[in-house]
Amino acid sequence: MTEIVAVDIGGTHARFALAQIEAGRVVSLAHETVLKAAEHASLQTAWESFAASLERPLPRAAGIAVACPVSGEVLQLTNNPWVIRPAMIQEKLNVDAYALINDFGAVGHAVAHLGPEYFHHLCGPETPLPNPGAISIVGPGTGLGVAMLVRDGPSAQVIETEGGHIDFAPLDALEDGILTRLRRQFRRVSVERVVSGPGLYNIYAALADIEGRPITLLDDKSLWGAAMAGEDSLAVAALDRFCLSLGAVAGDIALAQGANGVVIAGGLGLRIAHHLPMSGFERRFRAKGRFEPRMAAMPVKLITHDQPGLFGAAAAFISKFPNWRDR
Repeated sequence: MTEIVAVDIGGTHARFALAQIEAGRVVSLAHETVLKAAEHASLQTAWESFAASLERPLPRAAGIAVACPVSGEVLQLTNNPWVIRPAMIQEKLNVDAYALINDFGAVGHAVAHLGPEYFHHLCGPETPLPNPGAISIVGPGTGLGVAMLVRDGPSAQVIETEGGHIDFAPLDALEDGILTRLRRQFRRVSVERVVSGPGLYNIYAALADIEGRPITLLDDKSLWGAAMAGEDSLAVAALDRFCLSLGAVAGDIALAQGANGVVIAGGLGLRIAHHLPMSGFERRFRAKGRFEPRMAAMPVKLITHDQPGLFGAAAAFISKFPNWRDR
């Protein structure tokens, strides 16, 4: 059994954990250490803090997921001041090998490696995710992550995309009004402006304007809390619209990618797990005109692993170094 470091770097936090890998699988993932990015000058200093907390040298191999596109000589994360230079990672972190991947690409690797017990059925036929076949992965969180997993027996390929930045398409008069109001704020309205954590506030503010009501919930945390608890009727209406839009977008992505299975991921996926089946998510997912029979035949699952980013970072390392051994 081989030990590596799994890292998941977001805009606010950097998460670290030791992972055990063996025979091409992630065998175990230790308890995570969460560090605030604002309290560390760089990935290197955060790495050193993690090592200090374990009071022993770290393994010389790592799977690293980052919240930005992985291309170019310098990576600049969204909402995180760290600058990462891939060519310097081995020297700065004192590792012999590493896999560097987009954070939602890491979720794709998690979907490829996790067993069926980590997937909660949402709608469609209650069958396993297809193999062989294509699986669309859609995840609302701080933004909207989109990836594609193509499986063919034991082999799997993860394709990272920027599908969260496609145009938002309203499907009824109320959503026409939401789009009109969002255009006053954003030059172009992508689906991420609606289907994401901050997107709930955008919907809520637009609905308040449509009804001529004051905005009483002024931050994302209080808005999400009120919506989930049913304590504010306008917040509840915004959450219902959020779920409708998530269903529509997930269906669009599946059609565009030629998928025959869908996984909902992201930090908000688990949070709204019990709300989705009672919402219009399934109806909007299926409502694709002549392709409705195809959509109805597609299993839609929710990933339930509590740290798919860290797990996926370790799985991405295995994909890049299938025969890696401790050195």
